[in-house]
Amino acid sequence: MSSSESFLGFSNGRSFADVPVDDGIPTTEFLEASEYLVKLFDILGSTAFGAVISDMNGNIKKIRDRQTAEPGKSSTLQLLTAQEFEEKKKKATATEGLLWLSRGLDFTSKALRHNLSHPTEELVTSFQHSYDGTLKKHHNFVVKGIFSVALKATPYRKDFYEKIGVSTADPKDDERLTNWLSSLEKVVSTIQGFYGENKDFGF
Repeated sequence: MSSSESFLGFSNGRSFADVPVDDGIPTTEFLEASEYLVKLFDILGSTAFGAVISDMNGNIKKIRDRQTAEPGKSSTLQLLTAQEFEEKKKKATATEGLLWLSRGLDFTSKALRHNLSHPTEELVTSFQHSYDGTLKKHHNFVVKGIFSVALKATPYRKDFYEKIGVSTADPKDDERLTNWLSSLEKVVSTIQGFYGENKDFGF
């Protein structure tokens, strides 16, 4: 992504605002929006986020592989995971991948929401706050160390928003960012609710 291309312009990607949730989350649209969100970590501008990018892309691939193998049973995330579970596979790969991807999306959305809610706070503080409340409890000592390094490499707030083509002082930009974030939060909440209702999945 070039410095002149706005992340929220979505000229080369799908917005979470285009991902409906009411009748099941469509798998294709969700994966496209997730793939584009991963670019956000590229914008953060540090190789320290390589592990984060690799993990999220890996989970996206697990879901897409299942969709490719069983397109008729994968129109929505809910159908895809339910069908995979019904097959009684020893390892529900896509179901596990979606769970971890949703955790990564939750971490991202909470970091940005915290930052927008605290206009003078630097990104490193917001991302650390989010990590402590989301992913940290799921990580072992080694992974916690990797994230510690990555979070410390987070750019300054001003530089980050400039890179994604957003001026938080501009009401229109602020509205675009808020709408995108609200849509992401709604998708994450729906996935989390679905897993909460289906504890038989074993996660």
